[in-house]
Amino acid sequence: MLTDPSKKYRSFKPVHLRDRTWPDAVITKAPIWLSTDLRDGNQALIEPMNQARKLRMFEQLVKIGFKEIEVGFPSASETEFGFLRHLIDNNLIPDDVTVQVLTPAREALIRRTFESLKGAKRAIVHFYHAVAPVMRRVVFDMTQDQVIEELAIKHATLIKELAAQNPGTDWRFEYSPEMFSGTELEFSKRAVDAVVEAIGATKERPVIINLPSTVEHSTPNIFADMIEWMHRNVAKREAIILSVHPHNDRGTGTAAGEFAVMAGADRVEGCLFGSGERTGNVDVVNIALNLYSQGINPGLDFSNIDEIRQCAEYCTQLPVHPRHPYVGDLVYTSFSGSHQDAIKKAFSARKEGDIWEMPYLPLDPMDLGRSYEAVIRVNSQSGKGGIAYLMEAEHGAVLPRRLQIEFSGVVQEVTDASGKEVTAADLWTIFQREYLETAPYSYVSHHLIEDSTREIVELNTEVQDGNNKQKISGQGNGPIDAFVTALQKLSNQKITVMDYHEHAIGAGADAKAITYVELRVDGGKPLFGVGMDSNIVTASLKAILCGLNRSTRASAPKSAAA
Repeated sequence: MLTDPSKKYRSFKPVHLRDRTWPDAVITKAPIWLSTDLRDGNQALIEPMNQARKLRMFEQLVKIGFKEIEVGFPSASETEFGFLRHLIDNNLIPDDVTVQVLTPAREALIRRTFESLKGAKRAIVHFYHAVAPVMRRVVFDMTQDQVIEELAIKHATLIKELAAQNPGTDWRFEYSPEMFSGTELEFSKRAVDAVVEAIGATKERPVIINLPSTVEHSTPNIFADMIEWMHRNVAKREAIILSVHPHNDRGTGTAAGEFAVMAGADRVEGCLFGSGERTGNVDVVNIALNLYSQGINPGLDFSNIDEIRQCAEYCTQLPVHPRHPYVGDLVYTSFSGSHQDAIKKAFSARKEGDIWEMPYLPLDPMDLGRSYEAVIRVNSQSGKGGIAYLMEAEHGAVLPRRLQIEFSGVVQEVTDASGKEVTAADLWTIFQREYLETAPYSYVSHHLIEDSTREIVELNTEVQDGNNKQKISGQGNGPIDAFVTALQKLSNQKITVMDYHEHAIGAGADAKAITYVELRVDGGKPLFGVGMDSNIVTASLKAILCGLNRSTRASAPKSAAA
């Protein structure tokens, strides 16, 4: 890289628009959308879509709700021409959808484009030519006047004449001064005004004027200034639908598109998930869902966003990044412990019908067909909140707070050792191994004798102790108290129950009780035991045995190998 890049690269000049209004504008409704996936998106592919893939993409775009779809560049190849004919000849274009086609400002290609559209009910003919100084000087070798007369007016007039010869189609026209983003504003205005006049556009039959950032040269605020300048200064604004076609060369295409709408643009052209030339066209999904998250109906349906992504990946043969806004596999996922804790608490506090106000989640994944399963995932950076959320959401186990802390330490040891993420299924395996698969003591059976006259119970229990079965008995003010009394005699240890929680998992005949008992053995550190059974008393006895076993393991001397 150069130590002084100014010797090679020129900074973009700002627009001197001192009274600009767009920074204070608020978007209150969605723009008109145009999908160019089948044209700009397709021509950018290493292997362009075949007819089957193009048809699948077209059907997906219709399903999403696009009413204007640029289906191709029919004068460019027989494949492009044939696809458009397939749509028209087989009546595959819904009545409320207008197909758009692109053609350069060249007579032979314009005539070929009109041939491809014969029999179409509704169509937009989109013609373009470059207007930038470098193109005028190096490519065309034309003056400004020559560009206006020989490219803009001449071909706009031809398009109007050819449309008049085919009155069976509802024709609309679009003009792009290509490389608008690198052109003097005064000259762009001259070209636009000339085309609007030549087409004969009116308020009732407006022309689409598309202002592309063919290459994104500037910060998005300067592009917005350019759009507002054109919005104010073109000659017949009432006869124009002002459209923008942002690219993403600087990585700010979404901001440029949103700022452009704030600056007066009526329409946005782009692709699903930012497909397109170089770094891509603006991502229409991103802008649409930005609007949705602000309470504005975008007029496009992304309620099954994973299906749309799968279609796009199949048709383009390009993957969507896992961090891509709104659609990536990981965009609704929190690994951070503090994030997970905040999300868990917010979900617990939220009531049905509340305004969405959720930490780290700009919109509800359920609105896009996502489940909450992937919202919290666990790795070595995770904390108790995320683990507790997954245990409850995926397995129905509502862990008491102190057990959350204890179990997160168990999980931390696993993730630190492996360096990998643990799934919800992995969590349950770790939980079972730590709390539900216990030794040396395990439950066999029990018989409870209640004496209501003395408010005391007697519990006779059979316990497996290694390879031996032991029968123990105890009395107390309830089954737990009686069992602890008996178990202290067997283990020769003092057992103190400090806390107790239980709840059901499942419903009906398949319901089970899960019991969490916090206890202290021989004055040691408090720890939890967990038990599960269809009988709540049995679950409680299993939990106490679990706690005793865990205490025994914790106090056992480490082996030399360890």
